[in-house]
Amino acid sequence: MSGLITRRGLLAGISALGAGAALSACGAKTGSDTSKAAGAKADTSGDTVRVGLLNSLSGTMAISEVTVHNALLLAVKEINAAGGVLGKQLKPVSQDGASDWPTFAEKAQALITDSKVVATFGCWTSASRKAVKPVFERNKSLLFYPVQYEGLEQSPYIFYSGATTNQQIVPALDYLKKQGLTKLYLVGSDYVFPRTANKIIKTYAKANGMEVLGEDYAPLGSTEFATIVNKVRDAGADAVFNTLNGDSNVAFFKEYKSAGLTAKKLPVLSVSIAEEEVKSIGTQYLEGQLTAWNYYQTTPGAANQKFVAAYQAAYGKDKPTSDPMEAAYISVHLWKAMVEKAGSFDVEKVKAASDGIEFDAPEGKVTVDGATQHVHKTARIGKVSAGGLIEEVWNSGGPIKPDPYLKGYDWAADL
Repeated sequence: MSGLITRRGLLAGISALGAGAALSACGAKTGSDTSKAAGAKADTSGDTVRVGLLNSLSGTMAISEVTVHNALLLAVKEINAAGGVLGKQLKPVSQDGASDWPTFAEKAQALITDSKVVATFGCWTSASRKAVKPVFERNKSLLFYPVQYEGLEQSPYIFYSGATTNQQIVPALDYLKKQGLTKLYLVGSDYVFPRTANKIIKTYAKANGMEVLGEDYAPLGSTEFATIVNKVRDAGADAVFNTLNGDSNVAFFKEYKSAGLTAKKLPVLSVSIAEEEVKSIGTQYLEGQLTAWNYYQTTPGAANQKFVAAYQAAYGKDKPTSDPMEAAYISVHLWKAMVEKAGSFDVEKVKAASDGIEFDAPEGKVTVDGATQHVHKTARIGKVSAGGLIEEVWNSGGPIKPDPYLKGYDWAADL
């Protein structure tokens, strides 16, 4: 545990680019022989091919990532039951990133070098993605990343099936502005995603007549929020924009309620709390609070009904589905469609075949944008109900083309 805390400490106060460099350096110290492994080839010689599942099955992020892992397994099971991919069955190989970014880099290299996977699915935090990014790029192996993130990134060996900034954070800010909630307080975990997201939020606010009254960060996994919540309460804000990740949200919302703050008095809009986290935190702490995602368990449509039924049949009738789980689930199906269009597991051929791939997803139709390797997605704002599910209160009316560098927004020119 002490080693993990030390590494977390290194993340405090660094910028997104600094974080990427620092994390890559940390990853290089793990003892993995990356130079020897560079260019490792996937094994497609037998009747089965291996796919890597890289998630935190332990540590502070397990509250979120275990269910993503389960959704990946469900997709693999469905694909195998339908005949596999190019006549080959998929064999999942799971690795535990353990909520520790250098460990993610180690495990990514092991999947590529030792397991010889044809593709890897996983990561949650941007810190973990930044840590493994050079590993996949060096080895020219594919990672499918399933979680919303801060944008300002594009990699030739990563497909992003979760939302980028213009599909989640910008619509969330537009929604708050439309509701007249223009004075914001920013609370986040101290690593790449929250700091970069908040930089974007502050830039948006300046150009859109909004005001950021405060900005605070807590170490990932922190359970001490009394000071931050007191500052939030006294700031005079209209709303809180929450980029906390993992089980820190449990402590934050319990302290929030203890301080007498409610969704009616001071709403919190969260971008990393989905149905699974609602269940873990407790509905009594979250009822009425807002979230921004692209999918909810309550999203209408036959594809979602089928997905929810299949997931609950596999893992329990009381198990909710969520946006990151759904984005992970569809990433495996999108990869399958790419491979079959390419007629090959070869990475470069799969990439070349990716543009325009469509899938009737639980969230609605999604389409791969080959130029950015992101996905067209519908933005949705939801509100936590008394029953613990999230009910949609607004959506964008259709899929939004991904714009990871916010090139279509004049106010973002300096980012």
